[in-house]
Amino acid sequence: MKKTRTALAAAAASLLASSALAGEVRIMWYSDGVEGEVIQDLLNRFMKDNPDIKVTLDNVAYKVIQEQLPIQLESGQGPDIARVTNLKELAQHWLDLRPIVADAKYWDDNFGAQADWMRPDGSDAISGFMTQLTLTGGFANKTLFEQAGVAMPGEKATWDDWIKASAEVMKSQKTAAAFAIDRSGHRISGPNVSYGANYIGADGKPAKVDDGTKAFGKRLVDWTAEGLMLKETWVSAAGSTYRAAADDFINAQIPFYYSGSWQVANLSTKIGDSFDWVAIGSPCGSAGCSGLKGGAALVAVKYTKNPADVAKVMDYLASEAVVKEFSERTLFLPAHKAVVEKGGLNWVTKDKNVGPALDTFVKASNETLPAADALPAWKWGTAYYGALVTRISQVMAGEMSLDEAWGKIDQDIADKVAQAK
Repeated sequence: MKKTRTALAAAAASLLASSALAGEVRIMWYSDGVEGEVIQDLLNRFMKDNPDIKVTLDNVAYKVIQEQLPIQLESGQGPDIARVTNLKELAQHWLDLRPIVADAKYWDDNFGAQADWMRPDGSDAISGFMTQLTLTGGFANKTLFEQAGVAMPGEKATWDDWIKASAEVMKSQKTAAAFAIDRSGHRISGPNVSYGANYIGADGKPAKVDDGTKAFGKRLVDWTAEGLMLKETWVSAAGSTYRAAADDFINAQIPFYYSGSWQVANLSTKIGDSFDWVAIGSPCGSAGCSGLKGGAALVAVKYTKNPADVAKVMDYLASEAVVKEFSERTLFLPAHKAVVEKGGLNWVTKDKNVGPALDTFVKASNETLPAADALPAWKWGTAYYGALVTRISQVMAGEMSLDEAWGKIDQDIADKVAQAK
């Protein structure tokens, strides 16, 4: 295993090593939709105005960000800037930009609400900024529901209500399954909290799996066994590997899909006028109707050889005008305080489904529960999410029972905590 990790680290390092020459900045970037094209356009403008700095955008798969970047960082290497979602656990590798950005107060005023999500506990470091805020939530194929003559559940409908209605659509329209949730422990954490789950113990360390997590986890396993949840989404990969079910929704193979606000642009681009779709927020459990906030951040990596150039690039990308344009063109919810407060975002879309969908997510962002709101800034979130998806997938595949899985999840997380000491 050690040999494999070493080989991966060497390969990754050779592919995307930090720039050594002054004036060169490399950004490791992944895309859910069109944001790679938009950021490249914005960077081209920056380089035109700053000809002494060459910025290279390395577009990679999200899997590279999740699996290879941490290996690079542990070996003291990596890109100069990276777009990441694992914000807190890797925070020791981010560069503190506070001494070198043009105006630290600007960063505090506009990005301070999420600053703790990406810096070590107790630090006032400026590590980067959120390229967008996200919220987990569901989407429904309105056309399939109408063709099936099935009414979509209304506000405050439960997960059971949505699965029952989607199952009727599946039967009528002969879809592959009633619904799918992305293969991700993060994605099922909002539903878990909606059933009363709280991952964080009184001492701030991971709590053992509680009845809330078990309540939704059992539902997910049962729905999969009954053929209602698209089984391939979760059993076609191993470990904590991420797998989205967006294409299954886009291809009308499922009438209900649970993912998040970052899919809006992707769905709009790929579905076009093939069918009408709506965002529905998060179905309710016994404790509430909570999604999970989060998002991707652009962070500076402390192993960079060119911190001053990195700061210039970050100042530019974090500027109010650039954040506003990036949000409008990518259809992402902005995380810049002034941009949000001033409003007037002109979403760049002709798709009638997009505006209402974004409005639904904005409304749902006010319905998240405290146990969900605490997770983005919690150090052990990624460890918890990884254990959940790994073990629940094994139950779906018939490799172990749910009771065995709960015990192994607790042990997996305890091992992560012990390794970090």
